[in-house]
Amino acid sequence: MSSRLKKLIVVAAAAIALAVLWPPVTPAAGQAKPASPPQTAPYRAPRTADGKPNLNGIWQALNSANWDIQGHAAQPSPFPELLGALGAVPPGQGVVEGNEIPYQPWALAKKKENFEKRLAPESFADVYNRNGGDPEARCYLPGVPRATYMPFPFQIVQTPKYILIAYEYAVASRTILMDSTEKSPVESWMGWSRGHWEGETLVVDVSDFNENTWFDRAGNFHSEALHVVERYTPSSPYHLLYEATIEDPKVFTRPWKISMPLYRRMDKNVQIMEFKCVEFAEPLMYKSLRKPATK
Repeated sequence: MSSRLKKLIVVAAAAIALAVLWPPVTPAAGQAKPASPPQTAPYRAPRTADGKPNLNGIWQALNSANWDIQGHAAQPSPFPELLGALGAVPPGQGVVEGNEIPYQPWALAKKKENFEKRLAPESFADVYNRNGGDPEARCYLPGVPRATYMPFPFQIVQTPKYILIAYEYAVASRTILMDSTEKSPVESWMGWSRGHWEGETLVVDVSDFNENTWFDRAGNFHSEALHVVERYTPSSPYHLLYEATIEDPKVFTRPWKISMPLYRRMDKNVQIMEFKCVEFAEPLMYKSLRKPATK
């Protein structure tokens, strides 16, 4: 045995003996335990004149939920021979809790059919139903919650009785009636929004939708029985936590939930611009009605 190995054995044996014989360090009787690290108080947003959390500003989601609210890998463009990587689907971790949408069996089959027909040419008879593919391609109003996570900013304008949300996409907007019991006069694309405050959180109950909007480009859909409860909670001067609980007994077996952060836009002179996409959609929508090009 080499002298170096003998030294290592001696050092190891001494260390073991020291660990066995050395008494454990315990606080003496009456001695105070080390103080716990200080707890950070929950964020409290600045207040408006009526004492409510101030959500005024321009916000935007930074995710790929508009392509697919569930987790998904990157995918090619529908027309790679024409567009190459342009129009490809970015990957995303998903915003659905548990990454599962609890479809009824018939509805899951319908979702898959929607995706297959998302870019199908639309006839005049299909303009007002979902047989014509993704409503976004037709520049229809996006509905709730999809308007929140499309790749466009939106602006919140807050007053004590009303909160206006103006979306850049398709110049969409909706008014949240605060502490109101007023009923909707009609079903609509953006639904009927009534809100109230729960501490730091703006809670919005949205109902009376039509059935013509999708949740994303992957074909996830709902019926006119859709009911959405949104929660907007400020978590810093630059972030809102957005949550939406989705319920539709005609399509899903149980309620389910999505959540994501929203980011305050801090660009210099930031403002909502106009994205009036109707004229961009007309060649797709009315292709069958257009005269053939003359030579």
